[in-house]
Amino acid sequence: MTVALAGLAALAVAMGIGRFAFTPLLPMMQDDAGVSLAQGGYLASANYLGYFIGALWAARPVRSAPAIRCALLAIVVSTLAMGLVHSIVGWAALRFVAGVASAWALVHVASWSLAQFPAARAGVVFSGVGWGIALAGGLCLALMQVGANSAQAWIALGLVSFIMSALVWPIVGRQETHKARVVTGGFPWSVEAARLVFCYGAFGFGYIIPATFVPAMAKSIIDDPAVFGWAWPLFGATAAFSTILAAGRDNRRAWVIAALAMAAGVAAPILIAGFAGVLAAALLVGGSFMVITMAGMQEARAVAGPRASALMAAMTAAFAAGQIAGPLVVSYLAAIRGGVATALAIASVLLVTSAMALGSREKSCPT
Repeated sequence: MTVALAGLAALAVAMGIGRFAFTPLLPMMQDDAGVSLAQGGYLASANYLGYFIGALWAARPVRSAPAIRCALLAIVVSTLAMGLVHSIVGWAALRFVAGVASAWALVHVASWSLAQFPAARAGVVFSGVGWGIALAGGLCLALMQVGANSAQAWIALGLVSFIMSALVWPIVGRQETHKARVVTGGFPWSVEAARLVFCYGAFGFGYIIPATFVPAMAKSIIDDPAVFGWAWPLFGATAAFSTILAAGRDNRRAWVIAALAMAAGVAAPILIAGFAGVLAAALLVGGSFMVITMAGMQEARAVAGPRASALMAAMTAAFAAGQIAGPLVVSYLAAIRGGVATALAIASVLLVTSAMALGSREKSCPT
């Protein structure tokens, strides 16, 4: 259980803070730093570009413990620095660094932890992303209530990530075994491996639009932090519980169901007026995106065996490519149309398509 809890904490820092802290902080940065929605999209894409490069880099032959430690250190430094830098260019560079580190952490924590315990315990590890999101969102909500600015919020999150990383640091090194080290190198590519890469990339594009802009959309409807500020903590808590509930179930079916639920959540702000639509998006997307992450990583192990790290890295790179495209599409459409409805519709259709691709395979070759 020590390994599972260490993996939980590492993903909470790497993903909940390193990747997603920008989401609840975007409304604060809009208010006190003058960041526009389009600029928010560019900053998000800088992070996702780093994530893409980090995913490609993660396929290199390295031991798990040093990779995880370096990733956590980079996230601590880049998060703290976000509160000390006051330019779009500087923020973009720091979000890029955090993206690289987050990809390294996800691939290596998944490979390290899944090699050491049964699949049923994977839900504990992957719930760390949701708990990290809920922590970051809850802290931002509390800071907004006391009138703190975005720079202070970044520094506070950097200190939290430092404390959590310090707790994980010795456990990662002590618990590493030969079995848990990353096994890299090529594996025989197949139609099934390519299918996983494509569908994981569609997932990246589909989820990232609400995952980036849910608090901003909520703020545009209800300009009260005591109300809109709850959207992101709710998103994270739902993500955390969903992985625990889905752990140990058939990975392919879980992925299909989660993709359809996510498609409904992405479309919710278009179909349901007002704050209810944003709330539905937070629940459905939050309750499905980590299920797909967990199921996808475990499917990679099932398809590639001991060479799973290479497939995990390829899937994560496709995911990152989808994430890069998502905010850029939002920025473009926001500039010419003034909203995100068209981008949400495109994302929803792409998610349904990926579910159909996975489902057709499931019918012909049940797992």
